Amino acid sequence: MQHFASDNYAPVHPEVMAAVAAANDGAAVAYGDDPVSARLQHRAEEVFGERARIFPVLNGTGANVISLMAAAPRWGAVITSDVAHVHTDENGAPERVGGLKILAVPSRDGRIGPDAVDRYAGDLGDVHRAQPAVLSLTQVTELGTVYSVADLKLLADTAHAAGLRVHVDGSRLANAAAALGVGLREITTDVGVDIVSLGAAKNGGMLGEAVVVLPDGDGAAGPAGAAALSEAVPYLRKATMQLASKTRFVSAQLLALLGEPGTPTSGTAATAPTSSGTGGGGPLWLRNAAHSNAMAARLRAGIETAGLLEPGAGIVLRYPTEANVVFATLPGAAADRVREHARFYDWAPGETADRVEVRWMCAWDTTEADVDAFVRAVGAAL
Repeated sequence: MQHFASDNYAPVHPEVMAAVAAANDGAAVAYGDDPVSARLQHRAEEVFGERARIFPVLNGTGANVISLMAAAPRWGAVITSDVAHVHTDENGAPERVGGLKILAVPSRDGRIGPDAVDRYAGDLGDVHRAQPAVLSLTQVTELGTVYSVADLKLLADTAHAAGLRVHVDGSRLANAAAALGVGLREITTDVGVDIVSLGAAKNGGMLGEAVVVLPDGDGAAGPAGAAALSEAVPYLRKATMQLASKTRFVSAQLLALLGEPGTPTSGTAATAPTSSGTGGGGPLWLRNAAHSNAMAARLRAGIETAGLLEPGAGIVLRYPTEANVVFATLPGAAADRVREHARFYDWAPGETADRVEVRWMCAWDTTEADVDAFVRAVGAAL
């Protein structure tokens, strides 16, 4: 099935599948006390910095809920954007499970700025208000945009100055790093992020993500910093039903993406697809993410050069294409005709009642031929 609906549709990358099969060799201690998970912990220290701690979990919502619960007291609140996944697409899990108030602020192209912290800083110390405790950022944002390294540093410094911790929902963190041309550490540890929900399933994994507690930096929030987060996460992981008994199989996937200990933590990823869909060079997380980003850029360029951009009758491209997704509006009837070729989702209403905003997402297995055929299908539908 050809798809431009979600990178969750993509199959498991062969290297990840091979790693899972290799982990299926005899008995191993349960609940993460196994050799594969030990190698993953070593690798996390290489990738994110000495004293980083990684905790495999079952899914992204679980990673977000655990991270936010660890970073906030029971009376705490989470500042995030109005389009954040934790606010719009997790069925209220941070509120229902974590008991945390979400403080949503308007975003611009999916991003928020330091004024988001300033907006609620006055509530600190007011017993009548939920106490802002965490700034949660999504990288890549839900609208496909990317926070720059400088923007992340400014946001983290602002949050820490107000006594808040910083969480990153990194379900597509790999795509952001690939887009910026940096390693994972440069957009997490080095800019002052405290805790990360590290994605895997959208970038070639089978199932499972991770919570990564990052080493304390100069602006670590709170008196205990990373030590308190690392102490809390194991208990929260169990209490929220996110501790897998056979953790080694989740760890194996993460290790396949991050690379075994001792391998380079970053590199240059070729974007020409191989038989498995990705180019060579760099760890698998980078190869997969760079490829899916390149396919989205090709899709946008194909739309732009095919003469399909026509307000009212044709396509209007929405938001910058900075990672692996293209947003556009077009007539609803045309969108339905394109869906006969490949599946994708409606995202929001269009400019008029007969138009719709859609999301076209590329994945590690998207090929140039897939993209070119899809552009032709869009042109035919219009």
